[in-house]
Amino acid sequence: MKALKIATAQFENRSGDKDYNLSRINELSAQAAASGAEVIAFHECSITGYTFARGLTEAQMLEIAEYIPDGSSIQKLQEIARAHNIVVLAGLFEKDRNDDLFKAYVAVDKNGLIAKYRKLHPFINPHLKPGNEYVIFDLYGWKCSILICYDNNIIENVRATTLLGAQIIFMPHVTMCTPSTRPGAGFVAPELWENKEKDPTSLRAEFDGLKGRAWLMKWLPARAYDNAVYAVFSNPIGMDDDQLKNGCSMIVDPYGDIIAECRKLDDDIAIALISPEKLEKAGGSRYINARRPDLYRDIIGQAHESRQQVVWLNEQK
Repeated sequence: MKALKIATAQFENRSGDKDYNLSRINELSAQAAASGAEVIAFHECSITGYTFARGLTEAQMLEIAEYIPDGSSIQKLQEIARAHNIVVLAGLFEKDRNDDLFKAYVAVDKNGLIAKYRKLHPFINPHLKPGNEYVIFDLYGWKCSILICYDNNIIENVRATTLLGAQIIFMPHVTMCTPSTRPGAGFVAPELWENKEKDPTSLRAEFDGLKGRAWLMKWLPARAYDNAVYAVFSNPIGMDDDQLKNGCSMIVDPYGDIIAECRKLDDDIAIALISPEKLEKAGGSRYINARRPDLYRDIIGQAHESRQQVVWLNEQK
């Protein structure tokens, strides 16, 4: 298994404007490939936009959603992958032949679809159905997987994915800068984004504080560290509908160390070299080997009714 150069990206998407969003995916993929990256990952619903969907009817969702792999966006991603000789991972709303709707994320190369994953814990629109399976796929000899946004907050998902063999987990998000019961959480004023050139300091303080990056640092490195995996985190920057997002797209290694991060107050990419020796040297691999599932198999696996509450959605009703 060889070392692999992976890029994570951040950009300001436009709600429902697939052509524009795909043009940004194309340009950032070209930049990444020119810098030697073999893979690039974009945020959740990077093709379609995300937050605007909370107000869409089922008919409107079906109109913007696409079949996978036959939809035009997947075909365009394949063109991008072929043009730049790079694997592209991006997200969109999916519909199937029964008109069921899902939050999907795909990996595409020059030959077509490599993998598709459906978010296990969707919430932005009531017509979305949850996915019901994990996915493991190969990229250049590496075992990879995908967990979308809220999926990563349920720690069992990350451990289960690791136990299925994942060494790299792509973690596309649209997160941070929303209200929560957590102290310090909340929206960031859009005016700060509009004034970013004159006053980057105030914007950076909000983006890096407890509304944003400081919250991310409470848990993201731990997911990588505890499971001895590479975590490829992607998140938009700028306005997503009426909400401001702070980017911070980054790659975290199995030691829980950030090895690449987007720090521009703008569209950006960050590239890291993923090396296999860290997988076994990191402490998480020893912790996994030391597990005693006989102690907690029945505890973790006992019956439970999933109840998902997203505070900021409730506050906006």
